Amino acid sequence: MDVFLWGVLPYLTAAIFFGGLWYRYRYDQFGWTTRSSQLYESKILRIASPMFHYALFVVLGGHLVGLFIPKNWTDAVGISQEMYHLTALSLGMVAGVATLLGIGMLIYRRRTTGPVFMATTKNDKAMYLVLVGALVLGMWATLTGDHTATGEHHNYRETVSVWFRSLFIFQPKIAAMAASTIQFKIHILVAFLLFASMPFTRLVHAFTVPLHFFFRPYMIYRSRPKSVESTHTHGRGWDKIGTPDRQKKGDDVYKP
Repeated sequence: MDVFLWGVLPYLTAAIFFGGLWYRYRYDQFGWTTRSSQLYESKILRIASPMFHYALFVVLGGHLVGLFIPKNWTDAVGISQEMYHLTALSLGMVAGVATLLGIGMLIYRRRTTGPVFMATTKNDKAMYLVLVGALVLGMWATLTGDHTATGEHHNYRETVSVWFRSLFIFQPKIAAMAASTIQFKIHILVAFLLFASMPFTRLVHAFTVPLHFFFRPYMIYRSRPKSVESTHTHGRGWDKIGTPDRQKKGDDVYKP
């Protein structure tokens, strides 16, 4: 089972992830969108969306540091394990709570705003469930995953991180991941499910970077020639039309 979960499933997830992205980009570019509902409601969205996205960036940054930077590197620059753990715990929990508050507000908005709720699909509901599950389980692992079931101290940077980096050289260290705690194992399995489903949900927009904005040509605005400028001398209003005789009689006809 360990061989399948930590040696086969990661690559299977990656295949579904990249294959799904290719499929969506190849056959469903018009569907590659968040399906924004800002027109239906914007007061809650104005607060919840930035809170969720910015906090999520911090959460992802913490994951990248913890997974990609080996423990001996931080030890070499004088960052002790206690200092690293305290920083990761405090910053990670603040970012995690902010992320959950943001997505909680988004779900509340989607449930209580009629037009937004009517535009919510079963796919959206499943996506929210998996995303919230991954966030909650990640916080659970951060708070309680520093000890194994037998009470021994556990450092995920010596188990999960070692296993994760070994995947990139196609030599997965299954034993390292198997030695991790149940909290991290469940969190990672839900993360697999999240990444495997991302290409088929609105979360696919996370992989759209508008780099063409930096290379598109400037838009040139030209001033209006005086020859075609308006000759009106009065303020905004309507111009009288018709013959002078009709205008004298009071039979005024107006045009914009």
